[in-house]
Amino acid sequence: MDEVLAAVDAFDQVLVAGLLRPRPAQAAGLSGLARAVAGSPLADRVAEAAEKAAAGSAAEDHFVALAAARTALLGSVHDALAARAEEVTGRSGGGATAPGPDGPDGTGASKDDLDGAGGSVEAGGTGGSGESGSTGGPDESGSTGGSVEAGGTGGSDEADEQRAANLLAAARSWLSDLARRGWQGLDHDVVAGSAQVVSAMLPVPGLRRLAVLLDGFAAELAASCPGAALERIPVRRWADLWARATLLTLPGAAHAPATGTATGRLLPLGVDVQEHATAVQAQVHAVFEPADGAAPRLVRASVSAPKPDTVVGAGLWQLLRPHMSLLAAAGEGRAMELTGMPVTAEGDLLWSDVHARPGEPADPFATARVALPAAADAVAAPLDRHPARLAVPVFLEGYAVRQDDDALTFTVAGHPLAVDTGRVPAAGPLTPGAVARSGACIGLLRWDAGTFGVQPLAVETTVRKKAVAVHAGAWAGGTTDKAGVRAEKAATDAVKVLRERAGKLLRT
Repeated sequence: MDEVLAAVDAFDQVLVAGLLRPRPAQAAGLSGLARAVAGSPLADRVAEAAEKAAAGSAAEDHFVALAAARTALLGSVHDALAARAEEVTGRSGGGATAPGPDGPDGTGASKDDLDGAGGSVEAGGTGGSGESGSTGGPDESGSTGGSVEAGGTGGSDEADEQRAANLLAAARSWLSDLARRGWQGLDHDVVAGSAQVVSAMLPVPGLRRLAVLLDGFAAELAASCPGAALERIPVRRWADLWARATLLTLPGAAHAPATGTATGRLLPLGVDVQEHATAVQAQVHAVFEPADGAAPRLVRASVSAPKPDTVVGAGLWQLLRPHMSLLAAAGEGRAMELTGMPVTAEGDLLWSDVHARPGEPADPFATARVALPAAADAVAAPLDRHPARLAVPVFLEGYAVRQDDDALTFTVAGHPLAVDTGRVPAAGPLTPGAVARSGACIGLLRWDAGTFGVQPLAVETTVRKKAVAVHAGAWAGGTTDKAGVRAEKAATDAVKVLRERAGKLLRT
């Protein structure tokens, strides 16, 4: 695994200086990437791409091949880490990688896709998904679930397909220009080249996933211009975004996921909240028990919404609450009864309140102790096979807690496990202090900076000599907690003011 990551790191450094006038060090990074995939079906294409890129003559299809190779390597690291997580939890992975756009290397890109990167889009091939309740929230914030918009690119006639193909080609052209200029060669003119493409993509449901990714990526790059003056470059992050966006320009890569239906009982474990300046997402992790007696499995349900930057903390819930009744159930510690709920092979519930009703009370810690050990883990979609995407629900207890300055560590069965308190949201009563005093924890096992760590979703701790459970999503359905009530009121006032100002602008 270390050798694979070294090959990826070397290629990422190639993108720092760019491929307009490659130097010997960049040629070495490119050849290292080609050697790393020499035994895969991508070998010939990547070898050719590396040679062309080292000579400064790479075309768009060569950049696509390099992005596919990098994605395949990180996918293999993901799989190795997922296998380790299975060993630790004792749970099965529920099967192989989830179905996606077929690709023998697991990237979702086949050799034929790479050969035809500049070709036309097949009917319905660019269909994608957005998040439940979203009106443009970022797809790349960790969610794979949401409501599916039918209809591919918004039309089935030849003109619509050709327009979608042209937009994908334009996006691929811009991403290729980025690779040639490199992060150190960034300027506002280069970054601005994405604006027209993004504007044309956003109204098309099937292209919105890529459009939102490009929009956010371009905003990060614009805020960092000029690249030559940067003291620190987020090398891995920008290479991740570049490679993912490049593969999403392939025909069919942003396909609508295949779905089945779920009927049975849903037992929430916890809520993961991810917040950006203009968007927020809540993802509920849960154990699903099928009504037909089949083995339980882990599932997720996500909801996203745009937000003004003045709405923070507990005020976020009022933006999300109207779109998903599951949030109230998770906050109240209650199960949900599902009937015919759409679900993807990756375990993402495409939430619709029509298919759900509140069930009996269900303590998440009882679920974690009894139901979680027998549940099969979710599988990963091809393009989601990345170490940073690992988020495996785990239950820990009987650990020792060590705190060094701001660093918190659980020692579990003699093994240290870093605790990522930075991911504890301000939108709930869970705090780093409560985590430090805890004796049991429901969390997400993640991998970051070369090591495993845990993100707490809920803990059992002692407050005023009483054992209590504290959940990150406890305020999701509303709260009588004084701090939560104050935060919601402040958010309500902020939204009211913004609506009044927007109304005045519309009237003028």
